Amino acid sequence: MVILELVIVFAAIFLGARLGGVGIGFAGGLGVLALALAGVKPGTIPFDVISIVMAVIAAISAMQVAGGMDYLVLQTEKLLRRNPKHITLLAPIVTYFLTVLAGTGNISLSALPVIAEVSKEQGIKPSRPLSTAVVAAQIAITASPISAAVVYMSSVMEGHGISYLHLLMVLMPSTLCAIVLTSLIISLFFDSKLHDDPVYQKRFKEGLISLRGNKMLEVKPRAKASVGIFLLGVLSVVAYAVISSPGMGLITTPIMTTNSAILIIMLSVATIITLMCKVDTDLILSSGTFKAGMSACLCILGVAWLGDTFVQANLGWIKETAGGLIQSHPWLLAVIFFFSSALLYSQAATAKALMPLALALSVSPLTAVAAFPAVSGLFILPTYPTLVAAVQMDDTGSTRIGRLVFNHPFFIPGTLAIVLSVIFSFALGSIIL
Repeated sequence: MVILELVIVFAAIFLGARLGGVGIGFAGGLGVLALALAGVKPGTIPFDVISIVMAVIAAISAMQVAGGMDYLVLQTEKLLRRNPKHITLLAPIVTYFLTVLAGTGNISLSALPVIAEVSKEQGIKPSRPLSTAVVAAQIAITASPISAAVVYMSSVMEGHGISYLHLLMVLMPSTLCAIVLTSLIISLFFDSKLHDDPVYQKRFKEGLISLRGNKMLEVKPRAKASVGIFLLGVLSVVAYAVISSPGMGLITTPIMTTNSAILIIMLSVATIITLMCKVDTDLILSSGTFKAGMSACLCILGVAWLGDTFVQANLGWIKETAGGLIQSHPWLLAVIFFFSSALLYSQAATAKALMPLALALSVSPLTAVAAFPAVSGLFILPTYPTLVAAVQMDDTGSTRIGRLVFNHPFFIPGTLAIVLSVIFSFALGSIIL
């Protein structure tokens, strides 16, 4: 039965990957149906994770319609154009902080065209900064105070003596240092000269390369105010999570959980932006961020439900077969997270499906926290939206998918950044936790 259930799970995941986009969520639901028909009780639906994504996306979408995204892109472009030769280092730092503040990597989509444009102007292969920028946005999810993955991780680790604040104190510096070091390595040891790329030379001769020049974006009058309101909301979430944490002891009986606080604050932020910035709510529903966010919710619904159904049905067998191995080789937990995330298509879904299993195998809280950044292996298969967008936005052809599928420019920077993130998290976690 275990073999049959595994076949069903992998068949659903591969079908979803083939369908692409929201299809991964559809196929996950089909997988749960197949498992149910095989006699397996459906697992827990991850409504808490989905609701957080919905609330955060609602606030970001309101900010986007108000012009806030354009304002952030404009500031990003000014920064990169002031330091164009260092774009391979600066681009991932920019997308990292954008994602940390927004709680979703979709916000980095707006910065990718700017990164590609400035790279071309400097004669730098856009694939270098684009690859590290996409990877940075994915890993930043595991360090964002309002991401569904971090909030879920915090709720799990509170019972093991690790507070929300301690979790961020480990993950934020560890992942940021890993991104910076990865960018330096890519910049120093990989050929970044655009004129050396034969595909670029061919496309240039055919007149397929275009430059936008120094023309800047025009932003709406209330764009800056929308960004300020959103950032205030993020700070409010962090403040509440800190003061209500049992580890801090500031509030003995908080009136609501951190999850509820995020929902209330983010929906309030969306309301305030809509009122103060005079946003047309119909435009919010048709915005790119809203569509991408709702697609992510469906993916998490199907895939995380599928994963939880299989794990809960086979928890005893998994403990017997993998428990001793993971306890003797704790680094294997990060490897499992890494490859599973490529199939589960979401950091939150991977954490929701596998973190309870990891803790059930009696791994130490430090190991669980240190391995957490490895749930960001979404770049392994070149199908994730930000990765696909980066390929499409680079008209030089330097950011391309190889014939072997896995030989794409995101694989090496991504793997290196995750390995460094896990190592740094182990080192810093052993001091803080």
